[in-house]
Amino acid sequence: QVQLVESGGGLVHTGESLRLSCTASRNNFRFDTMGWYRQTPGKEREMVATMTSESRKNYADSVNGRFTISRDSAKNTVYLQMDSLKPEDTAVYYCYGIKIVSVEGGKVERWGQGTLVTVSS
Repeated sequence: QVQLVESGGGLVHTGESLRLSCTASRNNFRFDTMGWYRQTPGKEREMVATMTSESRKNYADSVNGRFTISRDSAKNTVYLQMDSLKPEDTAVYYCYGIKIVSVEGGKVERWGQGTLVTVSS
């Protein structure tokens, strides 16, 4: 079973940076789309950034221009570089991957375990 393992969260001040990493446990498993979502208490999980296997990227308006999603295919890893962090970015960040399979309507979805990002001030 393929799993997503993420890391990189922490406590930073306003204006500082963090980089999150998410690695698939099986190097021969390629997701069609990978991305990052975040969630705070009392709110629904929201999309932050996604990236397809063809390198098409999408960003939430709230992070566009500050966050950058990228991937290293050789390491089967997706990254989220977060610059100019704001207190409103504080949340648990979850890695996400989806792959469409050869069964009608079939798909494989995986979530990372979550990593906490806290931005003070």
